[in-house]
Amino acid sequence: MNTSSKDNIYPVGTFVTAKINPSLPLVIHQYYQRIYYCAVVNDPAHKQFAYFERELTQS
Repeated sequence: MNTSSKDNIYPVGTFVTAKINPSLPLVIHQYYQRIYYCAVVNDPAHKQFAYFERELTQS
């Protein structure tokens, strides 16, 4: 599975937040087919989230 591409602006490992919940810190875990898969920072047991680029902001 390809984890990087030239059409993404947030590389894997970038800290971001979702526009709908800016108080929850996320980190980009994977990028695949224009979807960013994000893990909650310091909470590996929490479920991961999937967002489109327009739904994220860099923290």
